[in-house]
Amino acid sequence: MTEIVAPFAQRYGRLLRYAAGSVVATVCSEVALIAAYGLFDADAQAATVVGWVAGAIPNYVLNQRWAWRDRGKSDKPLTEAAWYWGVTAVTATLAILATSGVDSVVSGHITGRGDRAVLLGGVYLAVYGVVFVVKYIIFDRWVFGRTPEEA
Repeated sequence: MTEIVAPFAQRYGRLLRYAAGSVVATVCSEVALIAAYGLFDADAQAATVVGWVAGAIPNYVLNQRWAWRDRGKSDKPLTEAAWYWGVTAVTATLAILATSGVDSVVSGHITGRGDRAVLLGGVYLAVYGVVFVVKYIIFDRWVFGRTPEEA
């Protein structure tokens, strides 16, 4: 029975740690994006990039060192980092396309920059919400690898 429960508990704990790290990264991203767009008058693309950087760095550290802490040291840290940044760059590209597209559509209809900033924050959050599960699967299977017991 222990052979069945232990891997499940390990994977469930990893998923919860991944989710908690994603919440931290999301808060960092949202605050940075809304501030860049709403307070500092950055355009939608620049604000999205600022938000991405503000969240991607803590997300990487939290994923590597906390969410997947039970996997041991990576024998290919550069490959791991390249995969991680590749996946997050694709996600950032989707977010840039979405926020820029929405901004261009609503700019004539919603005149308040603060209102548009909150809307763009919601669009950014929606993109990351959609890819949340896909990123977890990619990170778990290919980026951060598996523990020797799971292989």
